[in-house]
Amino acid sequence: MKLRWTSVAWSIAYLLLLLSLLTSLSIITIFFLIVPVVVLYSTLNLRQFIMHLVPIWLITMIVAIQLEGRLGIYVAVLGIFFMVPGIVMGRLYKKNASALRVIFTTGITTLVEMLLLLIFATVVYKFNLAVYVKDIVEFSVAPMRAMADINPDIADIFSPEFVRGLWNYTLQMIPFALIISSFTMVVITHAICRPILESMNYSVSKLRPAREWRLPRSLIWYYLLAVLLEYFVASNITGVLAAFVLNFMPLVHIAFTIQTIGFVFFMAHHRKWNSFLPFLLSLVVVLIPPLRIVGIIDLAFPLREYITRPKR
Repeated sequence: MKLRWTSVAWSIAYLLLLLSLLTSLSIITIFFLIVPVVVLYSTLNLRQFIMHLVPIWLITMIVAIQLEGRLGIYVAVLGIFFMVPGIVMGRLYKKNASALRVIFTTGITTLVEMLLLLIFATVVYKFNLAVYVKDIVEFSVAPMRAMADINPDIADIFSPEFVRGLWNYTLQMIPFALIISSFTMVVITHAICRPILESMNYSVSKLRPAREWRLPRSLIWYYLLAVLLEYFVASNITGVLAAFVLNFMPLVHIAFTIQTIGFVFFMAHHRKWNSFLPFLLSLVVVLIPPLRIVGIIDLAFPLREYITRPKR
């Protein structure tokens, strides 16, 4: 009985999250959208899961269409699309897969879902991503251009060429934004679902301790190749290759930041520092991006082995 009422509560939470997509809160609530799906799929059998989800989807579609008309179908479709990564994560939890595999597999699934959703919006609703990005950029720059009209000294900064360049840059960075959004959603979901499921006596794998975080050493060579492309032949590359370099570099920088944080926790564990100190230093690493060079050195050289080597 307790489990049944818990499932009903999570079903209601999922319904509210779906309906929140009709409001301005959607920019926040979308990151929690697959949490109820994961909990329900992990705690119910397939028949029970379908019995909970079908009524939610029907109610969402009816309410959304009543409030938004034809556009309301998009919200209902969004619920179905993001049900898939929730099912993938729940299935991996049932298989007792490692946390890293859960995050990676579900992240890739979410990314594919976002791309399919973009295609759906383009085909069905004639959504034009380039025009949408241009409108967002112009809306964001409008207050600064108004200031430029008052202060001629900064008028050249916010010229039409600047706005066009910013629009083009933003459009090229869409893949990076989709990747970060996908994995952020999955990491948030795992961080919420793991303690919830464990409190319900379901076993869920944890991520390795931060002190054990280490990336593949081959990433260094990809990074060097990207640096060469960016600094030596950037003026000669265009199209897909230019977009690849533009999106790959910030992703690698994030990876090296994670490696640096792992090294900080490793040092804290090895030196037996106060448990609060590595969290504080990790925040410093995030706020001061050049510190990621520590992660590059840690990845390129056996730095941890040198530190732990017995002194003669």
